[in-house]
This record gives sequence, structure tokens and C-alpha cells, in this order.
Amino acid sequence: MTNKFSRWSTLMLFAAGLFSTLFLASCKDDDDDPVKNPIASFQYAISETNFLEVTFTNYSQNATSYDWNFGDGKTSTEANPVHLYDGPGNYTVVLTAKNSANATANYSLTIEVKDPNSALTLLAGETSKTWKLFREGTCMGVGPNAEAARSWWSLDNSGIRPCIYYHEFTFKRDGSFVFDDKGSFWGEDVVFAAPLLGTCFPAVSGNMVNVNGTNVSALLSGTHTYTYEPTTNEVTLIGKGAWMGLAKLTTTGESAELPDSRKFKITIEEKTGYDLMTIAYIYDGVYWDFSYASYSNPSLEPAVVEEEIPFGEDLPDYTPTEMYNTFASTNPADVKELVPTTSAVVLTVGVDDPANASAPKVGMYQRSAEQYPDLKFQLAYDCQFDNFTTISIDVYVPSTNTYSEGGLTKNIQLWIADASQTQEFWTSWCQYDVDISTIPMDEWKTYTFDLESPTSGVGTPKTRQDLDLVGVAIGGAGHTVDGIFYVRNLRFD
Repeated sequence: MTNKFSRWSTLMLFAAGLFSTLFLASCKDDDDDPVKNPIASFQYAISETNFLEVTFTNYSQNATSYDWNFGDGKTSTEANPVHLYDGPGNYTVVLTAKNSANATANYSLTIEVKDPNSALTLLAGETSKTWKLFREGTCMGVGPNAEAARSWWSLDNSGIRPCIYYHEFTFKRDGSFVFDDKGSFWGEDVVFAAPLLGTCFPAVSGNMVNVNGTNVSALLSGTHTYTYEPTTNEVTLIGKGAWMGLAKLTTTGESAELPDSRKFKITIEEKTGYDLMTIAYIYDGVYWDFSYASYSNPSLEPAVVEEEIPFGEDLPDYTPTEMYNTFASTNPADVKELVPTTSAVVLTVGVDDPANASAPKVGMYQRSAEQYPDLKFQLAYDCQFDNFTTISIDVYVPSTNTYSEGGLTKNIQLWIADASQTQEFWTSWCQYDVDISTIPMDEWKTYTFDLESPTSGVGTPKTRQDLDLVGVAIGGAGHTVDGIFYVRNLRFD
């Protein structure tokens, strides 16, 4: 009986408690809940395809309406708006959340809208960017390194090559690279021969034949592709006709033929009204660089100088009867008119003949580590060659030099040019050259050329009255490999 009574008592107590709980709950449901205060909150995400597009996700509570201020003067009442900013920058976004009782809550956050690839934007803009050669100061040149860039040669907007200042090079964000030749092309040395060499000529396929007889019309206007690696500042142009700088410059050196791609370094500076890009081709001991501008304010771009500004002076005409240098000494008996001038060659006269030490002295021609080591003889007049029919030189080619592709070549050149009135004398010289790869080395050989039959160049010495510079080049050009040769008896007969 005791157990039964205990169970009954417990049941009655449970029932009483349940009744009390239900009664209290019933009393509470009779009252209306007050409207809760809103809580404003949001997060944002920047589009992966367009960094100016921002998606806002609303995490507000107890709110029935929303007012957004995006910090750029624009607003929205959407719950989860997508906003497109006009440009990069820091923007303070304010969300105002409101409940049904018109109570409000604010939440603000400063967001940075920036290009995740700002380096690419400097090169290619937000969609595309067009570059042209810089028209102030020098726009291109060559030197031994970045510290002495353009020290060997440089070009400015002085009417020497007017057509190249109109060329347009466009990089697009989709990876395409577009070149527009604007109807004209430049006859660059290494690539072209006379009569196109050193001239602006119509940019048509029929003119685009290189020195090897190959059609290079792919260099004209066209669309190609490119890649850009900001960590190394390297741009690679992809496609046989894709080029920038000079048509002859490739990733590995100068060439008349078209490579599948070209790679160069770039740096870009932001200026007032324009950006300035420097591109550089870097070889062993050779540094080519070029300046290109992209103008946000086109009115700042100078005009192209169409007519060449006169360079130097017209030397008096003179008709010598003797011109020679034996290289045995500097005595008048061994030198007549052909006095060596400053050049990239180290010339030592009066050294022993390498084939016979008891023979008359000769000259030692040592190339320096420069790209164009020519031995030059500057005349004080415009030479009239009426008394001569040939030009000749004796050369001894040692087998101890290292000859290889891209290095020293078994090649001898003589040339005559105008340097007093032409800054780029090599574009209109009379050149005589011979390939000596099949001729035995370690012995003297005389090379004689008919003045009226130059291998290449413009005109002949007897049809021109402006020639005042004589040059000798041994071992090839376009590389910096050193070498020693011996010379004697450079003469006109």
C-alpha cells in the first residue's frame, strides 16, 4: 500500500506541474511581442572576371527594407545588390537596415576595389592599350648594358625614320597583340637590302623580301598573341610576324628570318597624361632598348618630324692620287690618307708577321667585346675616286680563334660610307665582303674588290660624291666574341 500511495502522489504532483506550465504559457500568448530592433550586416565579393564588379550579400536581421550607399555617389534599395564601380579606389559602403517600426541600424565598411593584376593593366589597360614610339628625346638605341644604354647608337624624332613613329602596337586583355603599320615600313639593316635598306617604303607584301630572298610580309599589320609574366617583367610575342622594337631583333640575337616568338623585358612608368614603357632585348654584352608611350591625353603627344634635320656638314671634295696603309708603322711612308680613327677595334701597328717574324712588320687587329668592331678611317674630305679602280687588303686569319654559330665568323668586309652628313652611315654605304670559310687559315691572303661592283649598298664610289669614311670589319657583326687577326696593305689602286 505504501508503494501504491507513493506512485499516486508522484503522479498528482506531475499533473499539477504540467497544469501550471500550460497555464503560464497560455497567459504569455495573450500578449503581442514587441518589434525587435534591426541589426545591419553584409559581406562582399569582387568578381573574378571584372574587378570593378562587387556583389554584396546582406546578413541583416529583423529588417524589412534596406538602403545602400556604395561610396561613389550611387545607391540601391535591393537586398543583395551587384554594383559596378567606375574605377579602382577605396570606397566606404554604408548599409542602413530598417524594420517595420521604422527603427534603423547602420553598418559601414571601407572596401578596396583594385585590379588583382595591376601590372597587366599597365600593359594592356582594362580592355586594350596602344603604344607608339616615344617622340621626345631618344626612343631607341644600343649599348653594352643597361647602365650604358644607347651609348653606341641612338635615334630621336628628327626626321631620320619618320614612318616608324606612326606604327601602333596594341596589347589586349584577351591575350591578343595587334600591329598596325599605318601603310609604311622601315628598311632595317640585317633584314633588308638596297634599294629598301635605310628607307621608309610602302607596307605592301611585294616589298617584304629580306636579304635571303624570303618573303617576310608577316611583319606587316596583323594580329598575334602574347604572354606576360609580371614576376620577371617578360613579354613574349607569339607568331612569326609578331615583333616590337626592331624587326631584326629576336630573343637570341639579330636575324633576317622570322622566329616563332620573341621575348623581351619591360618596365612601365606612370607619367602625367601618359605611360612610358621601356622594352629591352638583352644579349651577351649587347643591350637594345626602346621607349614607347601610351597617351591618356593625346594632346601631349608631339608631332612626327617628317623631314630629316640636317646632320653634320658637307665636306669639301678632293681627288687623291694615293690612299694606303701598310700597318708597318705610323710613318708617312707607310700611311697615306688612311689614318685610323677612334673605333671599337684595338689596332696595334708594327708587330711581327705571324707567318715570318723577319718579314716587314704588320698590324694586329683585335676585336673588342662590342657588337660592331669596325676599324674606321675618317677622311677630312668627300673623296672622289676618279684615280682608283680597286680596293684591297691582306689578311691573316689565325686558327687559334674560336669560330662558331652566333660568334666569330670567317668573314671580311670593306666598306666606304658618308659619315659627315649621315648619322646612320651604314644605311647607305658601299660594301664589299667575302666569305673566307673555305680558305685555309694561318696564311696571308690578298682580297681585291672592283670599286664599281660592291656586294651591297647604295650606288658605287664613282657615282657618288659624298663618301668620306673607309672601314674594315673582320669576324662578323652582331656578336661580342673577341678575336685577333693580322692585316697589311690596305690600299686603293
